[in-house]
Amino acid sequence: MTRPTQYLFRMIGFLVCVALVAATLWRPLRDAFFSNPLLDGLILGILAVGVGWNMMMVRRLMPEVRWVETIRQSRAGLTTAPAPRLLVPLATALGSRPDHRGQPIALSTPAMQAVLDSVSGRLDEGREVSRYMTGLLIFLGLLGTFYGLLLTVAAIADVIAGMSVGSGDLDAMFGQLKTGLAKPLHGMSTAFSGSLFGLASALVLGFLDLTAGQAQNRFFNELEEWLAEQTRFGATGSASAPTTEGGAPIPAYIQALLEQTAENLESLQNLVRVSEARREKESAVLSKLSDRLEGTATQTETLHNIERLLQMLVQTSEEGRTRMTADLRNDLRVLARTIAAAADNAPHAPKAP
Repeated sequence: MTRPTQYLFRMIGFLVCVALVAATLWRPLRDAFFSNPLLDGLILGILAVGVGWNMMMVRRLMPEVRWVETIRQSRAGLTTAPAPRLLVPLATALGSRPDHRGQPIALSTPAMQAVLDSVSGRLDEGREVSRYMTGLLIFLGLLGTFYGLLLTVAAIADVIAGMSVGSGDLDAMFGQLKTGLAKPLHGMSTAFSGSLFGLASALVLGFLDLTAGQAQNRFFNELEEWLAEQTRFGATGSASAPTTEGGAPIPAYIQALLEQTAENLESLQNLVRVSEARREKESAVLSKLSDRLEGTATQTETLHNIERLLQMLVQTSEEGRTRMTADLRNDLRVLARTIAAAADNAPHAPKAP
């Protein structure tokens, strides 16, 4: 397994770089620190505790790694060394396994999952403390900011209230203003120093927490891979025969029946998956067909409307033509009567000699 020493060296190198930067900026950092020594001292104290906690989380992985390597080198998967704190469940599971016949390690899948869950929970406990301290540093930085702003606002109010221009002396007024602004500026320095130390400390602690998390994840992943191998194979690399809780081997026909049942269940699952995909495709096709039928029905209704309008247009045209013919006949009849009446009333022309 990977030694956590490399992550420990990475954390030490990062802290050395931070110390060099702090030494370069020693004078302004010192002035900022004494602007609010109580709050800044509390922030630096929490930073020191967080640094020690993260380095301890990485360092405590070393006995776990040595213990697992000892187990891997042991043929029966046992060791006389006491189990470390994180791997107590694994030691319990291995201790309850019948080993009088010198059989290799062969954990069941539920036992392996229970061991991994327990180890993961123990690793997360340490990281929760580190994350809380990171959030606490940010909170203290913001608290110092708001506290300094409150001091600044109160001091500015006092300066404005204490200014007097009754004498008319501008030099005295500016001197009074300079004296009064010293307290608001001190409040601003308190605010910014709290933010500076809080956020910088949270940044340092966040990197250390990230490095410690990487070391823990590497250890957990390698432990999971090793336990997965032991679940399927023995220490010699050959397939380990499954056993019952009492240590007796499972009969071959039962094992074959279980394998066949697992294969049938997998085939049934694939069949259900294929049927579900086919049903989704059929639903999509039916949806498209329904949309097209609705479109066809809409077109048919439109054609019926056009035909109805054409019929109405033809009917209207016939009625208009009939009415126009009747009117024309009446007009011709009236004209004929008028011409006949005019001919009867006209004087007779004289006869030729």
